[in-house]
Amino acid sequence: MTSLQLSAKEEMVERFLDAAARGDMIQVSTMLSQSPSLINQTGYSGWSALMLGARNGHYPVVEALLSHGCDKFSVNSSSQTAYDIAKFWGHRHISNLLGHTDDRCQRVLPGADLHQQENYFSRETLDRLSAKRTDKGWLEDKQSDPNTVYLLFSNCSPMVSSPLEDRNAGGENQLCRFRYETVKDLLQKPATVLIFLGVERRKKPSSHTVDGVREPPAWFAINTDEDTAELLKRCREKNCCFPKTLNRDLLKFSEEEAGVVAQARSVLAWHSRYSFCPTCGSSTRSKEGGYKRSCLNSDCRSLKGVHNTCYPRVDPVVIMLVIHPDGNQCLLGRKKIFPAGMFSCLAGFIEPGETLEEAVRREVEEESGVKVGPVQYISCQPWPMPSSLMIGCLSVAISTDIKVDEKEIEEARWFPRQQVIDSFRGTRPAFTVPPRQTIAHQLVRHWIGMTSNL
Repeated sequence: MTSLQLSAKEEMVERFLDAAARGDMIQVSTMLSQSPSLINQTGYSGWSALMLGARNGHYPVVEALLSHGCDKFSVNSSSQTAYDIAKFWGHRHISNLLGHTDDRCQRVLPGADLHQQENYFSRETLDRLSAKRTDKGWLEDKQSDPNTVYLLFSNCSPMVSSPLEDRNAGGENQLCRFRYETVKDLLQKPATVLIFLGVERRKKPSSHTVDGVREPPAWFAINTDEDTAELLKRCREKNCCFPKTLNRDLLKFSEEEAGVVAQARSVLAWHSRYSFCPTCGSSTRSKEGGYKRSCLNSDCRSLKGVHNTCYPRVDPVVIMLVIHPDGNQCLLGRKKIFPAGMFSCLAGFIEPGETLEEAVRREVEEESGVKVGPVQYISCQPWPMPSSLMIGCLSVAISTDIKVDEKEIEEARWFPRQQVIDSFRGTRPAFTVPPRQTIAHQLVRHWIGMTSNL
């Protein structure tokens, strides 16, 4: 009976998605009135009715779905929102509808595309509650709360679970979650680093208790040097591990968990590098929920005033897609460490006292010999390996001759738009694009969609 009911539900979802794809407003409206829960249901590759309507240019369907409160920020398996899809396929009237912002914002930034691109590692699943980091009593109460969630890290690598058969086939990882009773012994050990990540965001009001509103569960991350085999015994599941190849394995989380991993790993990596004071060399201790390290030398000048050595550091990096003056080619390069055939955007660290525009121009010329003129910011991405912020830009070349710095990259080429499109589609690929979780992938996709009418 359960199997038949499930099949009937799946069939209803398929009919609803098909109606949206065909632009059948009558059927879409009828099915929504009968079963409102259909609105955010997804089918193949995570495509929703909104995405299908946007793909096929059905403005009335998109408008109706939005009026019913559908989630326009949800993404499919390729990390595309309905806005991205409409823009890629040239349905500007629909992308304008999906990217609509408050008129007040448009008056402040006239002509700007204010749609916020969400990149992997960027989703804020937790409310960080930074004001609570100095409330020692509140933090201690939360640590022993039975509803609090703990994440275990070893050498800044998170404990994850994944189906054994999917480990080598690109299956999705899930963070292993622990309660206080399981980890309280680790909290007593001097070498353990504990950071407060925040509390769960709740869409609906919390239920009430006698004392008032019940607070959502808090999340903490623990980094320990305990033996990994012993740590794995704490998990009830047998398919747990600590990933070894972080550049690959950290790209296998859901969007929600990826954001948590980015926050936790970046702060934990900072702790691993700052156990001694950069100012005087003395030992330091963790404070403020793990978001500050204080020198134990009472005479250290870092204890007077504000010093950026006391707080987690973020390293700004520009990553840019350089567009040929003809508008129909882009410049991509490859490093020796890249997988065979893969080309990506050029990138480099911003230097002290340098604007991001000048950093783009300098890095492109240093690595490829190409001179760049106009620079436009697109979006950014936290990159927790260990703690960079990738600042994504488009730029226009004012010279086209390539002369690579072989210490930086081994090759750079101009790729015509059609070759780039073919590489995304997997048809006659001239090269391999970076993984969809990278901002490089999203920058190239953004450029393709700017004037594409495929």
